[in-house]
Amino acid sequence: MVRILEMNLGFLGLQFSFGLQQGNMTPIYSYLGASEAALPVLQLAGPITGLLVQPLIGALSDRTDSRWGRRTPYFIFGAMLCAIGLFFMPLSSSLLMAVSMLWILDGGNNITMEPYRAYVSDRLDESQHQIGFLTQSAFTGLAQMLAFLTPSLLVWWGMDQDWVDAHNIPYTARIAFMVGAFLSLTTILWSIWRVPELPLTPEQRAHIAAQPTGFGATLREIGGAIRDMPIAMRKLALMSLFQWYAMAAYWAYVIYAIGRSVYGTDVPTSSGFHSAVLTNGEMAAFYNGVAFVAAFAMVPLARRIGAASLHAVCLVIAGAGMLWLPHITEKWMLFLPAIGVGLGWASIMGNPYVILAGSIPAERTGVYMGIFNMMIVIPMLLLAATLPFYYAPLMNSDPRHVLTLCGVLMFCAAAAVWSVRERNTQGLPVGAVAE
Repeated sequence: MVRILEMNLGFLGLQFSFGLQQGNMTPIYSYLGASEAALPVLQLAGPITGLLVQPLIGALSDRTDSRWGRRTPYFIFGAMLCAIGLFFMPLSSSLLMAVSMLWILDGGNNITMEPYRAYVSDRLDESQHQIGFLTQSAFTGLAQMLAFLTPSLLVWWGMDQDWVDAHNIPYTARIAFMVGAFLSLTTILWSIWRVPELPLTPEQRAHIAAQPTGFGATLREIGGAIRDMPIAMRKLALMSLFQWYAMAAYWAYVIYAIGRSVYGTDVPTSSGFHSAVLTNGEMAAFYNGVAFVAAFAMVPLARRIGAASLHAVCLVIAGAGMLWLPHITEKWMLFLPAIGVGLGWASIMGNPYVILAGSIPAERTGVYMGIFNMMIVIPMLLLAATLPFYYAPLMNSDPRHVLTLCGVLMFCAAAAVWSVRERNTQGLPVGAVAE
């Protein structure tokens, strides 16, 4: 168990970075003059780099046989890019600079993310997949809890929440991002030093050597993997469409919803909006703390009732929380629906990968993990392509209505994943889908 914790420590730094993005990028864009309707478009770096980078890196890492390992070169390069993006992000003087830093940051995150998923699948046998991926989920909860809470901790320790630079970016955000730059690099280096990759077997080396090389071959490998996609993975695609559209919209607009419902403001440079940012950070830290604890509790539950059934239940609870949240006017009550969001987030970051890892061929783990990430980022691209057109006419330019939509979509995701059934009979892989 200690080795599993150490090998997943790099996920702490990686997810600290994602937590900083979720809690601070939309406010930073608003500080620099962006409109609410444009926010999904400005966040395109994440889904586009995920769509392009992760499948390519997945396929390339499957074919890599280097002196440093199969996945390790991608870990190190991605972590360095991530650290650079985090360090310079809070120093942005314009929307163009902030968007550029986000592209570098998300490029680094996505180069690191997919090989990390594959590394866990490579390193653990099938009986350990549940504990391995749910441990990643736990570290996700812990890291994002710390990332969201850091600005509030700085305020509690004496910093002025309204102390901003010449471009209206709070100094609390600057310190939090620089802490993230340090963690993103050091935790990944620690993981690969303490738990190095397993050496490739002669059979694996022969298989890699027999594969065609070059960019065209990589694209053909991705196309072939999509064509041969296992049934379980196909069924997860509809679930991913609903749940990730909802999560992306939630992250983009929850601060603005809290600003209106709790603090009565929609002005990004106001003290009330700064309070909404900090309140969202505290609430998000709380729900990520719930996710950290819940991820470990889900291990025996997933074994008993199945990862798909457990995920459906958690999505329903999360959807109920999102529906309730826009109607709350007192700060302390925000933490009640946050429990549901935390349970859903813990499940999202663990259970779909349990289903997936048991249903894909081991020699194509990297490419299939990358393709699965396409199912995450395509809904985010759809959000950017659609929400600016209906934000005013259908949502009445009110972010609270966006959160209501998120709750409904989480219910749809639960219905979609309910059709995925796992076989637990002897001799069949966990996560395989019954015909």
